[in-house]
Amino acid sequence: MNNILVTGGAGYIGSHVVQQLRRNNRNVVILDNLSTGFKQATLDSELIIGDTGNRELVNQTLKNHNITAVMHFAAHTIVPESVTNPLKYYGNNTCATRNLLACCAENGVKHIIFSSTAAVYGIPDNGLASEDSLLKPINPYGTSKLMSEWMLRDLSAATNLSHVVLRYFNVAGSDPQGRIGQSTRKATLLTKVACEAALGIRDHVAIFGTDYPTLDGTGVRDYIHVEDLANAHLMALNYLEQGGKSNTFNCGYGHGYSVREVLDMVAKLNGKPLNIKELPRRAGDPPQLIADASRIRSGLNWQPQYDNLEQIIQTSLNWEHKLLQHNFRD
Repeated sequence: MNNILVTGGAGYIGSHVVQQLRRNNRNVVILDNLSTGFKQATLDSELIIGDTGNRELVNQTLKNHNITAVMHFAAHTIVPESVTNPLKYYGNNTCATRNLLACCAENGVKHIIFSSTAAVYGIPDNGLASEDSLLKPINPYGTSKLMSEWMLRDLSAATNLSHVVLRYFNVAGSDPQGRIGQSTRKATLLTKVACEAALGIRDHVAIFGTDYPTLDGTGVRDYIHVEDLANAHLMALNYLEQGGKSNTFNCGYGHGYSVREVLDMVAKLNGKPLNIKELPRRAGDPPQLIADASRIRSGLNWQPQYDNLEQIIQTSLNWEHKLLQHNFRD
């Protein structure tokens, strides 16, 4: 059985992937500096506290645990912050990834699953992005991830390493059984912010732009439940272990919901209206960003199980209620 290192495995998405790996009897080791992750989210998995930029620690971890596959989530992910502090993002997202890849090459790691983003596409002309769309990120976050994709591409071409890049669209929801969820402090994801506003944790939720050329004037995004996204990682690993060639896959449902539709669903499920502030558009926000998800469905035979806005929002609300009850935010 291959041993798997999950960097950032105490974070929102990484912890859901770890949970599914463990459920499938995979041997998992987590490396996380807990800067945005939570020890509680690792449940009973082995946790090594540290940075992917620490070459000695990464080499030691790979060697001591006989790691054959790596799932790399550890990254900074806040787009506005990447604009104001770009070197933080290039340092952690790109340079630390370069260090991780060097260690993987030295220690004979066979497979890498890389957590990337739809931000590598920038603003697609028609709002629909396929894996072959022009790559033109408009912020340092997207660029830092694209640079890591390029390093993976070139390393795989020069060695026996194989990889899968998964480009996430808008991740939402939490574990349906309520064991783990989105706990990030000062999160910027719409569903998280809206659910916090619904429960009074925030005093309002903002709509940035109400004059887009969409049905209700607000931006449209492809929201994917974190459980379906986690499953895509397991299927990508199986694909590589069965001899699949290095590849890139979009992770989305292929359709979207507007900001108003999301907020209306939160209000409906919570039983009372939200305090909404309508603000001007933010620079760089496309009217619509939807995944062409045909490649992942055919290439990995990925079949989402949670493609339902009500289910996505309900699991998010359930988790926020749990956070309030258990003071998990501290």
